[in-house]
Amino acid sequence: MADYEERFKHINANYKQLTMASGDTGKDFLAMHGAALKDGALSHKEKELMCLCVAISIRCEGCIIDHMNHAIEEGATREEIVETVNTAILMSGGPAYVYGGTAIEVMNEIFSKK
Repeated sequence: MADYEERFKHINANYKQLTMASGDTGKDFLAMHGAALKDGALSHKEKELMCLCVAISIRCEGCIIDHMNHAIEEGATREEIVETVNTAILMSGGPAYVYGGTAIEVMNEIFSKK
């Protein structure tokens, strides 16, 4: 089993480096990120699950790790995550099935450490 907690820490360290190096572009992206994910008609948790669905569909492992962590921090349950993975599979077929397995592996590791 991969250590996704360490990979999550590494991703966040890279975000910080990129933000510092990219100046206004990084700051503007983070502002947009925060604005898009804040509670509104949809909750922050629901938006993180949507991001997870897209991350699986576009096959971005770093995005899966990041949004899985944030979805769980926002209170996502195993059942909600599995339904999110199933939705990604519906929309993206075989590749989402493979990356959905990665998402389940990340979820299991995170929940096992709580």
